[in-house]
Amino acid sequence: MNHCIQTEGLTKRYGKKTALKDFTLAIGQGGIHAIVGSNGAGKSTLFRILLGVTTATSGIARLLGEDSRDLSPGTRGRVGYVNEEHTLPLWMKAQQITDQQRSFYPGWNQSIYEQVIGYFDVDPGQKISGLSRGERAGLNLSMALAQSPDVLILDEPTLGLDVVARQSFLEALMFTETEANTTIIYCSHQMEEIERVADQLIIMEKGTLQNNSSPDAFVERISYWIGDFANGLPAKGALPGFLTSRTIDGQHHILVADQGEEFGQVLKNNGAKAVAKAPVNLERAVNAFLTKNHNTPDSRV
Repeated sequence: MNHCIQTEGLTKRYGKKTALKDFTLAIGQGGIHAIVGSNGAGKSTLFRILLGVTTATSGIARLLGEDSRDLSPGTRGRVGYVNEEHTLPLWMKAQQITDQQRSFYPGWNQSIYEQVIGYFDVDPGQKISGLSRGERAGLNLSMALAQSPDVLILDEPTLGLDVVARQSFLEALMFTETEANTTIIYCSHQMEEIERVADQLIIMEKGTLQNNSSPDAFVERISYWIGDFANGLPAKGALPGFLTSRTIDGQHHILVADQGEEFGQVLKNNGAKAVAKAPVNLERAVNAFLTKNHNTPDSRV
């Protein structure tokens, strides 16, 4: 199988701090691959290494089959990147910067550009300085996709956008995924966005890879239990796969990973008088996984 992105044993240290640790990942062609993780998980470092901005301490990173330490101009031209700032020359008009970008890319797809920009109310005669943040995001996305990249990296692209702009951005993204065979790497903290658009969910934690599966497959790993413990919740060590817990109106709400139906009996064996299993969504599952071993304060609802 050809991989658009591949890392093997990737490690990056900044002095005594380890940003990536033995990070091994393979991403095939096509689809939207969401990357999530807490601040400091290593996402930005991974992108910088893949794009050749910085080098790893050890290990290998390949982008479109080339070593990221020595990317050719041709390969760089096959990669698009949109960050949260949506930085564009403020003095230029939307049409001017579009024309400029078109001249740089022989494979420019005007049809894709027009269809994607159609999701946003961008006046081509308006200066960038006069565009809203959502309009700049739409213009950036339209130009990035019109370049016909094989890989498009989106780093928190909807951060700071209002509801309408975010909706337009996601609709344009889903349209593109059906029209082109671009591999999209989507980094976001917005779980509702990821649940809507992602084909694969990659979870990073402290520079390590913790999950690479479909969102549904990940949610299946997490189960949510409610137990009535007269003498309080048992020690975490007694509960296999423990992630987080909180107490609501005297009931202990517990999330665990990789446990089957037999976990209900584990709770009863540890003093629970009544046990019930509740559904869990992607946001709750990911948050529990990333904050594991941290109890939240008791609360009442």
